[in-house]
Amino acid sequence: MPTGHIMMAMSLDGFVARPDHRLDWLEKQPTADEDHGFAAFQSSVDVIVMGSGSYRTVLGFGEWPYKKPVVVLSRSMKPSGIPDELRDRVEVSDKTPTDLMEDFGARGYNRVYVDGGAIIQSFLKAGLIEDMRITLVPILIGEGIRIFGETEGDVDLELVSVSSFSSGLVDLDYRLKTK
Repeated sequence: MPTGHIMMAMSLDGFVARPDHRLDWLEKQPTADEDHGFAAFQSSVDVIVMGSGSYRTVLGFGEWPYKKPVVVLSRSMKPSGIPDELRDRVEVSDKTPTDLMEDFGARGYNRVYVDGGAIIQSFLKAGLIEDMRITLVPILIGEGIRIFGETEGDVDLELVSVSSFSSGLVDLDYRLKTK
């Protein structure tokens, strides 16, 4: 079975995006000379799974930033919602996280980048996340989409590393403890 991996930026008050999915608060950070490992992380995964809100946000960036295949996990979005120029790189699925991971395994994918608050929550609940890098951003945005929702129990984490940067961002690398 493939493993799920998270790399997300989070405001100090626990949000990954504003309520309308905007990420403007991230653009305020002076990180031009900092390497938070995103390119290396992208190289390490075989496929990206995200929700429709994250997908629409990324579409708004202009140029499509991903070289890897992307699966948009959604019960409401249809394949017709994918622009023609992305249909060879983006697909829509309504499978459960477990069924989707089994499908990824059948396709030969081993490492899955799990992106977006609701999708991360569903993969965590299904026990499909192996590790995560959370970048704490020194800003309070007050409201928005949380990276972690309510859990059915404790999710124990083991701290692997911490890196701080002159911008004030802090990268926290965790591995989920197995029971």
